[in-house]
Amino acid sequence: MLRLFNTYGKKIATFRPVNKKVVTVFTCGPSVYQRSHIGNFRTFLFEDVLVRYLEYSGYTVKRGMTVTDIEDKAIEEAAKRGTTVRLLVDENIRIFIREMKLLKMKMPDYLPRASESVEEAAGIIRRLLLRGVAYRYKGNIYFDPTRFPGFGRLYGLDMTKWPSQKRRFHKDTYPGIQWNLGDFILWHGYRQGDKDYWETGIGRGRPSWNVQDPSMVVRYFDETLSIYCGGIDNLFRHHDYSRAILESVRPYPMARLWLHCRHLYVDGSKMSKSRGNIVYLDTLLKQGYAPEEIRFFLICSRYREDLNYCGRDMKSVVAELRDFRGKIGKILKKTGAARPDKTMTAKVKEIFNRQMDNDLDVKGAFDGLHDFLSRTGIDTLRPEDASGIISSMKEIDKVFRVVF
Repeated sequence: MLRLFNTYGKKIATFRPVNKKVVTVFTCGPSVYQRSHIGNFRTFLFEDVLVRYLEYSGYTVKRGMTVTDIEDKAIEEAAKRGTTVRLLVDENIRIFIREMKLLKMKMPDYLPRASESVEEAAGIIRRLLLRGVAYRYKGNIYFDPTRFPGFGRLYGLDMTKWPSQKRRFHKDTYPGIQWNLGDFILWHGYRQGDKDYWETGIGRGRPSWNVQDPSMVVRYFDETLSIYCGGIDNLFRHHDYSRAILESVRPYPMARLWLHCRHLYVDGSKMSKSRGNIVYLDTLLKQGYAPEEIRFFLICSRYREDLNYCGRDMKSVVAELRDFRGKIGKILKKTGAARPDKTMTAKVKEIFNRQMDNDLDVKGAFDGLHDFLSRTGIDTLRPEDASGIISSMKEIDKVFRVVF
């Protein structure tokens, strides 16, 4: 049985889908005011492995991923470059999809832009206004977290420390890993000179980042999601905001399980433009690494532990993969036309399943398989045993996507 760490409740839980016929998964996607770096792709790849392992385990999965193409940062970046938001984000989305394919990621069933769900966002906000959890102030619309019972439970926020003085936070996002203890913005009302806005039933303006995920969820899913995923930074503000918004207009939980992937650092430091240490996929490709080797480095760790990138670690992890693939190549030559031995197939899968069922322990699964191959006398393998190993590894590699 697959067991996953549920951030909501902070404990390991046995995976039980809400709908046994179709597992619904929603994941936070890129903010495309800039290119995605390998830290972003670590989270996206963890989610890719999750979806692939669910399918390997026999589930049918429907996945949605948000693309944030309209927000404060995109407007500011476009102005700085002397271009339009549309031209800016179109280019970054094109690069993102190309790099997803390079890293052998499954395309989500739904990959909507936030700008395509403005009517849904306006509809949600209208209902929040009617319920009294949202209000207008100086042309904008804000959400009052104190009007939502259980606000902050996903993170574990102590609401007894909420300030009594009214405070409002006007920006889509704020720097740093911290909480804004106050009302958060839902709708940016039109200001003279604004270039990016929509005419809606709640007025002229644009939806804030905070309401964009809920607006895209309601567009495609009408029940509690089985799993909601994102990076650990989304656990500060963003996911509790999304949960409060959606559960204020729907009388049931937003998701059964919440999964969060931790950070990737570069030489022990967080990636930032000021440090000049941002690493893109192109950076590693130019160093001679193949896309599947980059994918392997980014997935072969515990997703709930920080991962550090440095040249030495990258070379070490890639060397392990190359050794593993070399062993698989030798075994492949031993198969002949033999039918797979079922006992051998089951043995290999059991190693893989045991670790993957333990909160998606990709590293444990790979290390277990590598150790098994290292202890196997490849030169004396029977053809049917070799065929059994290859048969099972081809199925397993539908999850890894790094071997064949």
